[in-house]
Amino acid sequence: MAGNSFGQILRITTAGESHGPANVVILDGVPPGLPLCEEDLRTDLDRRRPGQSKITTQRDESDRAKILSGVFEGRTTGTALAILIENRDQRSRDYSEIREKYRPGHADYTFDAKYGHRDYRGGGRSSARETNVRVAAGAVAKKLLLEQAGVRIVGYVRQVGNVEAAIADPAAVTLEDVEASIVRCPDGAAAERMIELVERVRSERDSIGGVAEIVATGVPAGWGEPVFDKLKADLGKAFFSLPAVLGVEYGAGFAVATARGSENNDPFVAEGDRIVTRGNRHGGMLGGISSGMPIVIRCAVKPTSSLPREQPTVDRFGKPTTLSTKGRHDPCLLPRFVPMGEAMMALVLADHMLRQRAQCLSSLDPHPTGQ
Repeated sequence: MAGNSFGQILRITTAGESHGPANVVILDGVPPGLPLCEEDLRTDLDRRRPGQSKITTQRDESDRAKILSGVFEGRTTGTALAILIENRDQRSRDYSEIREKYRPGHADYTFDAKYGHRDYRGGGRSSARETNVRVAAGAVAKKLLLEQAGVRIVGYVRQVGNVEAAIADPAAVTLEDVEASIVRCPDGAAAERMIELVERVRSERDSIGGVAEIVATGVPAGWGEPVFDKLKADLGKAFFSLPAVLGVEYGAGFAVATARGSENNDPFVAEGDRIVTRGNRHGGMLGGISSGMPIVIRCAVKPTSSLPREQPTVDRFGKPTTLSTKGRHDPCLLPRFVPMGEAMMALVLADHMLRQRAQCLSSLDPHPTGQ
């Protein structure tokens, strides 16, 4: 099975299935000397893990990471960093009914079409369980970005169903703002309505989708590689590689389709010794290269496909049938998606930071005023 690696200088490779013994990630390219221990990974893993609140799946996994290599005496060595997370609360019996049936909205049929054989227990390799080690790798990338470039990444839930948060300045949202609510929305009033909506759809044996916004601040101008490795292209691939993501936009996004150029352009201005823009409709990237403004990306996340209500489908032989999915599933994926989105943003930015330094021998803003 190809397609399990991502990145260039900072490169991750993941392995594991939803109901296998463990998931593992190997990070190549982590610079030596970065202070790192297993506790550094815990915060983001706790934010992603199942069973964390009344509106998430009740699968009970502690998701404690084990660093197997690449760290000695509390610092990275520059060699391959390997991280393992065990699976402890699998209930494979919950999936016996779908051994021969295709769940609507899932990858059951497409995996069979590709390989002629699939792990039907919880979706196997296509399960979002695989993202726990991405989040662990993302925690390493976050620490590297913060220590080396002062970059911070914060994600939050912008919308659930038709309930949308009012966010005046995405770059001003803090982790504390986000974690104040179990739905991870920094707008308190909207968060309460989101929770009510999620609880209502769960009581109706249904699910609901929404939008997550991921913001990176402190990114200097100049990161990104034209033409095919534009920063926006790599970020787009990163977010689309996450389960359940059906749309990605940055800056003004699809709103540009109805805007005029005079309205859409962000005028450049001098701010001390830096060149910035008056607005940020470009979402922090111009020509696929970071502009020095906050990078703002939104992901449309579909409703959970696994439903306890009966749905029509067919079996492997094309015979019509029905199924209701057993097991423990999120009625809304958004709260647990946030740390996944942050992780992928961090991995892309850390990779491009290292690529910029390797190519240009400098991490400084290449265009300060007057130089």
